[in-house]
Amino acid sequence: MTMTRQQHRRRTPITILSLLFIVMTMTLGPTSSSAAETDWWNPVARPAPDSQINVTGEPFKGTDSQGEVRGLVDAHNHLMSNEAFGGRLICGKTFSEKGIADALKDCPEHYPDGTLAIFDYITHGGDGKHDPVGWPTFKDWPAYDSMTHQANYYAWIERAWRGGQRVLVNDLVTNGMICSVYPFKDRSCDEMTSIRLQAKLTYDMQDHIDKMYGGTGKGWFRIVTDSAQAREVIEQGKLAVILGVETSEPFGCKQVLDIAQCDKEDIDKGLDELYDLGVRSMFLCHKFDNALCGVRFDEHGLGTAINVGQFLSTGTFWKTEKCTGPQKDNPIGEASSEAEEDLPAGTEVPEYDEDAQCNVRGLTGLGEYAVRGMMKRKMMLEIDHMSVKATGRVLDIFEAEQYPGVLSSHSWMDLNWTERVYSLGGFVAQYMHGSEEFSAEAKRTDALREKYGVGYGYGTDFNGIGEHPAPRGAGTSNPVTYPFKSVDGGSVIARQTTGERTWDYNTDGAAHAGMIPDWIEDIRRVGGQDVVNDLLRGAESYLGTWGASEDHKAGVNLASGSTASASSSESNPFTSYAPSRAVDGKPDTRWASDWSGDQWLRLDLGSASLVKRVTLDWERAYGKAYRIQLSADGTNWQSVWSTTTGDGGLDTARFTGVPARYVRVQGLERGTEWGYSLREVGVYSK
Repeated sequence: MTMTRQQHRRRTPITILSLLFIVMTMTLGPTSSSAAETDWWNPVARPAPDSQINVTGEPFKGTDSQGEVRGLVDAHNHLMSNEAFGGRLICGKTFSEKGIADALKDCPEHYPDGTLAIFDYITHGGDGKHDPVGWPTFKDWPAYDSMTHQANYYAWIERAWRGGQRVLVNDLVTNGMICSVYPFKDRSCDEMTSIRLQAKLTYDMQDHIDKMYGGTGKGWFRIVTDSAQAREVIEQGKLAVILGVETSEPFGCKQVLDIAQCDKEDIDKGLDELYDLGVRSMFLCHKFDNALCGVRFDEHGLGTAINVGQFLSTGTFWKTEKCTGPQKDNPIGEASSEAEEDLPAGTEVPEYDEDAQCNVRGLTGLGEYAVRGMMKRKMMLEIDHMSVKATGRVLDIFEAEQYPGVLSSHSWMDLNWTERVYSLGGFVAQYMHGSEEFSAEAKRTDALREKYGVGYGYGTDFNGIGEHPAPRGAGTSNPVTYPFKSVDGGSVIARQTTGERTWDYNTDGAAHAGMIPDWIEDIRRVGGQDVVNDLLRGAESYLGTWGASEDHKAGVNLASGSTASASSSESNPFTSYAPSRAVDGKPDTRWASDWSGDQWLRLDLGSASLVKRVTLDWERAYGKAYRIQLSADGTNWQSVWSTTTGDGGLDTARFTGVPARYVRVQGLERGTEWGYSLREVGVYSK
């Protein structure tokens, strides 16, 4: 009995070790799914049937010799807009648990011949007729000039990732007015309800892809909520997905007859909700003037249609004025009789003076509150759809606060703003135009990118209201030749096949998101390797802007609550315009001088500090010519900054730091018939 027990004890460790060895062998050694473990970019199991990817080779990962991530940036896409506008404007889904046949099918009203594809022929003419069958034939869609069919099927996004894309901004998008007037819908037109659903489905798509790769966190599609996460994902060779918002009336902030339908509480609640959903960038206005800001107009017939939509939503048409600087909003174009049919009897779209191209509406008080709320939450602001007047004010605010979080993602910013965006530390991308046009656009700002050491991005706007690069033709002198290598040279890319359809960029153009690598190759052939190199640096530049926004710390305003005196103060029996009103931290109070040119405002900071920056928020009565002076004793003054071209708004004066206790704003020439009037003055050491 004892011997038996002793023999049992001798065998036990051998048995346990054997079992452990077997488990390790099964876990680490070759198995039937070894390809998925060795070739980490391939799924354990893909749905069958499904689209092909047609890319071979390992996706690049890690950092370059300078420690920077590499990769292309799609800074403006709409993965889930099929769920927007009432759910029937964009036909087909980005993914489906039921498979590709369920995902890629047309809207029911498009059968049998596309006659009721109303939005298609409204936006680009023709009769909208097409073969509605998607999977597996895809005779007529997706296509570069179709705005009503899914272009972002997950496998096509996968092909873009395999071809070198490492950042994708998924802008959650909708428009309540378009939804309400479009005859086909199967859900609410409430904008925030749609935004919530699209956010949820983006996370569902991440889960869907994770399942193919064996579990949570294993897939290539990774939603990130901070720049450090994004860097980690890209270093792993995967796709970092950032959530953005592009909607016309966020938080319910529409305006009706110029009266805001929201308040500061709505804005704070809305920003908090979006942040909790994972949103890190957004537009404050889009297509329609709202309670936050005026928009940069759309052009031609589409502009007229949107202007009609604005009237139906807000009771007001766009209003224009002469521009005060080189920046301009888009020309609206002539009124369209078809669009006017939706207006009440007797109402006509206004005609607009060609010399008055700027929107009169800029950034409102509520809009400024929202901008500062985004800064507080370290979010990035998209300026592309803002009017010139609104954009100018935003850039003034960001410059005054030294906040870098500004984005232009798809060619809607006036080109004259580019250097101001770069000097702040912001990021710029161009719309996905054809390779010739895109390369020419890139060349226009090439010197600025070199000056600021930044990369470049593109905004595809897939599933948005815009066409995509048309085919240059198989007979062109420098067509895309298949197969070709990816931007990093590590993968081989063949023609893309889904079902019975194979796309060739030369004859099909950018029909869907899977054609992004082909479009990049076309750019390389047309515009040269330098353009592609700038695009390959896009991921690092985008994350640089995001990271700097996260790291931003508001400067300490040395002028807050300081002792203020002035040469004069305007007298008013109902309110005070005392000098102290310029340093009380309240944007709705102000100091105002008498109506004469030689006036000054003096601040006593209480003790000597290094002064390097002064901000001045002018009321309508601004200084055209003035200087900033500093003093240690209040008697001997040193001029450190001056201008003779002041135009009001928010000015920021930067200069070499000087120790000083006293700061004086010395007016030399008024910009109006009134005196000088300052809402707030800020004094900073950095």
